[in-house]
Amino acid sequence: MSADLDYSIDELISVCISRQVRAGDVWAQGINTPLVSAGLILGKIRYAPRARFTSEIGQALVQGWGPLSIAGIEALWVGKGLIHLGFAAGAAEILPKFQPKEFFRPAQVDQQGNMNNIAFGKDYHKPRMRLPGSGGIPDVTPQYDHSYLYVPRHSRLTFAKKIDFISGMGHSPRRKAGGGPRYLISDLGQFDWQGGRMRLISVHPGVSLERIRRKTGFELEITPELKETAPPESEDLRLLREEIDPLGTRKLETLAGAARKTLLREILLREQST
Repeated sequence: MSADLDYSIDELISVCISRQVRAGDVWAQGINTPLVSAGLILGKIRYAPRARFTSEIGQALVQGWGPLSIAGIEALWVGKGLIHLGFAAGAAEILPKFQPKEFFRPAQVDQQGNMNNIAFGKDYHKPRMRLPGSGGIPDVTPQYDHSYLYVPRHSRLTFAKKIDFISGMGHSPRRKAGGGPRYLISDLGQFDWQGGRMRLISVHPGVSLERIRRKTGFELEITPELKETAPPESEDLRLLREEIDPLGTRKLETLAGAARKTLLREILLREQST
């Protein structure tokens, strides 16, 4: 490992995600989460060759892997599927039997790990902004303690003292089963929920503790063993750049506005030319 390696924040996030993959894991894979996809595949290659994925794209259970793309992503999750299930069968069979782990991207998250992906604003019928929706998060989070979170752009808007709606359940003494999220990775640091409250466990290289506090809308717990996040190794970067995601689809989640649109067009043009 070398602290002198030149890497980008998307690569660091994917590498941190890869370090959460363990032998025998089954990971649920979302529809549009290339940062997570790249990290899970990297974790399978580096740490857990027998890890498997269940994908919302085609509701497939996947053992193999292939390069990420935009226009041809079905070739990975559908084309390499061992079995294909409908959503209802997947929820009734895959979830209880395999208990997959999954990374969710919250639009808002509070200190207890409750999530909001519904809307910004107090009035549900007239929100300031309508969000993509909760998908299966309300079904999974009250029953399982295998949820992990990622936030590519750390801000007080996302890390909120009080979230506008709850679409994913966090840590609460009212829970009858399962627990809240276990881990969160952002572009500033890594966190867990020791004692049911979000706790900072590592600070990314070049990021100050004061900056993380300033960008968080509630008072953070901080581990006494606070450390700097270990940077990617050269093999991590080679695999991400050359084999797993040579098109750079993972970078889309760290960008917004015109920069994101420009990169998306570039990726699609590159895919058309190959």
